[in-house]
Amino acid sequence: MANIKKKKYLGDYLIEAGIINENQLQEALDYQKETLKQGNVELLGQTLVEMGYCTSEDIMLALAMKDGVPFMVLDQDKVDEEAINLLSPDLMERYMAIPVGFENDKLLVAMLHPNDVIAIDDLRIITGFDIQPIIIPDFQLYGALEQAKSGILGKITFDFTDSEASKSLQSANGLLLHDVEIEDTSTEDGFELKDDIDTRPAVQLANTIFNQAVESRASDVHIEPYEKKTRVRFRIDGVLHEVMNPPKRLHPSLVSRIKVMANMDIAERRIPQDGRITLIIDSKTVDVRVASLPTAYGEKLTLRLLNRSEKLITLPELGFPGSQLEIFNRIIDLPYGFVLVTGPTGSGKSTTLYAVLSRLNSVDKNIITIEDPIERRIDGINQTQVNVRAGMTFASGLRSFLRNDPDIMMVGEIRDYETARIAIESALTGHMVLSTLHTNTAAGAITRLIEMGIEPFLVASSLTGIVAQRLARILCPHCKEPYEISREDLLKNVPDFPLDSHEEVIRLYRANSCYQCNNTGYRGRVGLYELLPVSQNIRRLILDGESDTAINNVAIKEGMISMRQHALTKVKDGITSIEEVLRVIV
Repeated sequence: MANIKKKKYLGDYLIEAGIINENQLQEALDYQKETLKQGNVELLGQTLVEMGYCTSEDIMLALAMKDGVPFMVLDQDKVDEEAINLLSPDLMERYMAIPVGFENDKLLVAMLHPNDVIAIDDLRIITGFDIQPIIIPDFQLYGALEQAKSGILGKITFDFTDSEASKSLQSANGLLLHDVEIEDTSTEDGFELKDDIDTRPAVQLANTIFNQAVESRASDVHIEPYEKKTRVRFRIDGVLHEVMNPPKRLHPSLVSRIKVMANMDIAERRIPQDGRITLIIDSKTVDVRVASLPTAYGEKLTLRLLNRSEKLITLPELGFPGSQLEIFNRIIDLPYGFVLVTGPTGSGKSTTLYAVLSRLNSVDKNIITIEDPIERRIDGINQTQVNVRAGMTFASGLRSFLRNDPDIMMVGEIRDYETARIAIESALTGHMVLSTLHTNTAAGAITRLIEMGIEPFLVASSLTGIVAQRLARILCPHCKEPYEISREDLLKNVPDFPLDSHEEVIRLYRANSCYQCNNTGYRGRVGLYELLPVSQNIRRLILDGESDTAINNVAIKEGMISMRQHALTKVKDGITSIEEVLRVIV
């Protein structure tokens, strides 16, 4: 009987090359089965990279061995000009293929899918040459595609490699930031960043970005590809700052590195994806939400950072004016009602809601939330995350909450009529409901609900209080600069500035720059609030269909401190500047 040759798989080739051992392969296969049971389909190569047993370059080398295709590392990021001119940039992008040179009368073509016989046949017809597909590192393929679009590809020499491929690859790439020597090792709790001089450029660059972001107190990181550069920006205290421009050739591998850490599909680059990373940096646990977005020059990544080690802010620490805080405490202590927190994206609405939940959290209350996503986990509170694919939306979640005997319900955001209707009906049936809405003023939330289709009598009956808020940057205490301004000049520019009758010369502060604030003049942020309690007079105005301006005027007569007045008080106290207030409040 003839011998049947056993089919060899990717893992067999990795073991043959000495990259992994059999125990590591079995662990990866077991892990792959577990993720499959949970509905997550993950390739073996991606699993091995995530577990830290090999690199993406090792996987590519094994795939080259498996498919019988040469593995090549491009030297000096150049290709043969005669070869590159055989295909237009559009065709290169369509077939994800780069002609890199000639050998034995065959055209050497670096391909993302070297076994695509239809693509190989098409390329043979288009170029007039027999095709020899080859595999090159992902970041080099995408870098060459970008250079082809720009028309800057030139002459190349070829470096065919064997099992030493990953070493050649490492030496072929210079490190962007030589003074930073860090690596990541996966732990049970997350990725821990550690010092090591033997790391690859993409790993080291990713770790550098994470470390600098945490050190700079950044809330968001934007990694953006452009035609000739990659731009990295940090959002610090609500304002974006450009911090570095890594080489464009590192962008594909940097994106792949972060997507692997976030458990995202590194092979899918055409549609937006979301992922999550837990980092351990200097003993701090940092949760990172990762969102990818395909752009003209590659994938943009936006990272939202949340330091889990930071304690929750309490209501008194938020910065409400004293009298307003007392009123707000009375509103949220009611057994039922609808409380809204309003403001634009990034104005601190979620922080305010978490402070309220912490204040209300006790053993005798059943508190349930539905959020998108869960930003902070609080012991004693049942938190649910929106999952649209599974049918868990704000509206469906709220509906199911009513069958779970809740006392207090928090809805991350009122986005549509259905969610608003269920929230209001829940408040009317004896529950305390907390939520957020995107409006500029507290009174504007009332008209927004009515515009959504909610009947005025339901709004008037359910609403108990509305908070509108913004965040203003705090002047750096180390470098803020005092100056004096006359009463006349100040009132000419800011007619409603709060002044006592005897004040003729006012001492204010402006931003300067120093090392402590990264030369921005500001460090940290403070909340600016206006609280509108829904009184009987306000309810009558809602039922009569009055405008938000009329409602706002009555609320001020009843004692509401407007957000602008609260902000100008912070200016007078030297906490922030007039320029900053004018930036955040229209």
